[in-house]
Amino acid sequence: MKNKLEQLFYFGLGSALMAKEKLEEAGESARSRKEEGDQKAREFFDQAVAKGSEEREQVKESIRELLKEAVDELGLATRADVDALREELARLRQGQS
Repeated sequence: MKNKLEQLFYFGLGSALMAKEKLEEAGESARSRKEEGDQKAREFFDQAVAKGSEEREQVKESIRELLKEAVDELGLATRADVDALREELARLRQGQS
């Protein structure tokens, strides 16, 4: 009887230790998958930000081109035109003095 009780005790202890090891392995595996998921999410975020930044520059350039075309079509004065007129006006004023 004592031998059977001893075997039963060791069986219970061994089963508990095996279950503990399996739980620890499962925890490590879950932790590893979470870290992998976090890293993939960070990489995706970084790629999306970089892509958005590139697209922003392209959109800005397209808007600049459209505005230049509109200014040309409407015959509006540009900053360079206004600056040239100011310089001419300043020279004329100096000539009158």
